[in-house]
Amino acid sequence: MTDDYLSRIGKLIRDARQHRGWTQSQLAEALGTSQSAVNRIERGNQNISLEMIARIGEALDSEIVSLGYAGPMHLRVVGGRRLSGAIDVKTSKNACVALLCATLLNAGRTTLRRVARIEEVYRILEVLGSIGVRTRWINDGADLEIVPPAELDLEAMDTEAARRTRSVIMFLGPLLHRMDRFRIPYAGGCDLGTRTVQPHMTALRPFGLEVTATDGMYHSHVDRSVAPTRAIVLTERGDTVTENALLAAARHDGVTVIRNASSNYMVQDLCFFLEELGVKVEGVGTTTLTVHGVARIDRDVDYSPSEDPVEAMSLLAAAVITESELTIRRVPVEFLEIELAVLEEMGLDHERGLEYAADNGRTRLVDLTVRPSKLQAPIDKIHPMPFPGINIDNVPFFAAIAAAAQGSTLIHDWVYDNRAIYLTELNRLGAHVKLLDPHRVLVEGPTRWRSAEMMCPPALRPAVVVLLAMMAAPGTSVLRNVYVINRGYEDLAERLNSIGAQIETFRDI
Repeated sequence: MTDDYLSRIGKLIRDARQHRGWTQSQLAEALGTSQSAVNRIERGNQNISLEMIARIGEALDSEIVSLGYAGPMHLRVVGGRRLSGAIDVKTSKNACVALLCATLLNAGRTTLRRVARIEEVYRILEVLGSIGVRTRWINDGADLEIVPPAELDLEAMDTEAARRTRSVIMFLGPLLHRMDRFRIPYAGGCDLGTRTVQPHMTALRPFGLEVTATDGMYHSHVDRSVAPTRAIVLTERGDTVTENALLAAARHDGVTVIRNASSNYMVQDLCFFLEELGVKVEGVGTTTLTVHGVARIDRDVDYSPSEDPVEAMSLLAAAVITESELTIRRVPVEFLEIELAVLEEMGLDHERGLEYAADNGRTRLVDLTVRPSKLQAPIDKIHPMPFPGINIDNVPFFAAIAAAAQGSTLIHDWVYDNRAIYLTELNRLGAHVKLLDPHRVLVEGPTRWRSAEMMCPPALRPAVVVLLAMMAAPGTSVLRNVYVINRGYEDLAERLNSIGAQIETFRDI
């Protein structure tokens, strides 16, 4: 291996470590080596084996290089091109992973239609397969069939796959009905700062679940004598917290009332799926859910999750910042109504078609055409709120849109500890994003975008925002190590190319 390769690998490792927010000492501790060794590696002054590169990538949750196939995937973007035509919104990533966890409730066969083929789904499938659940893609890979075993083998769980997804935390709700003692790894996923799992514990304790977190594992014990005696009040109106409470209530033989529940899109999809399993859920779409659980579920069910409002927002933002006319089909409009109202105030020129039902028969869809618009910064700040407010995951897209608008926009991402920091990466592409504190940025527009080469932020939505900005920037940009985008979007580069983008995937190691 030449010195040039060593330097390039060292730079990739250094960038991944810095995006993770780690010091050299922290990485050294994770690897069981010294800080000076890490320093030599990052400077390209030390020979490094493929095994060590893989260990570093695992520690940083960043595919520096992977054994068994080529190195990390990058994107080369030729920007400054207008988009045109029409594109369909894919099914919801967050709904699909919740439904996969929910299949653990069912002793029968579950068929999920048009499942998003993304890394997050693959990680959950790896975990399910490792504990004995049989899964297979059917109908030319469009749909997914899930058949559970009579007994799960949790000791055989693929812990590495489990640690790479936050969704594994939603195993707690179903598993507490299947065994008295079990353990699962700490939840992983995007690098969004410390997110406490305490609300999950509060939600599940009324069902007899007690959890001790040690040695990178959640050690769970279930007291069968304990059952909810009054309404469960969630201390956080979180999506996965609500889903965990629903999954626990579904097989509690009685009526469970959940208050301060999220009514977001993925929660509604889960409720609709539970109804297919024979679990009656009242109050769907509100903050109070009443669940009529059943002790045993053994049904062959067929369900179609609805479309992803966050992907719809991604495509809308792509059209806005590239000044394009684009039709986005199958938009779940009820989960974008506040975003569209804000954009209307900013001057967005768009047209909505007539509403029609999603394949689940419940979610309202429209086809949305966006046209080039002269946008003005909003008077009020942009900030997320539980549904029906601006979706937490849609906030980063407003940073790119605000950069294309005239004036100053304050964006307050109060939910995550450090996601706002990643929005300052837009500055490398010509934007003017000022970090006020770890939760707030001030965006000055309009922006004269310029091309750049940079590492992909380790958080999904900011990573896509950077990609969209590259599409607006004249010239050729490079976005390195896009694994995090593949966690949440299916064939995003290819689909954007189908409407006029010019994005090439490549690997260099």
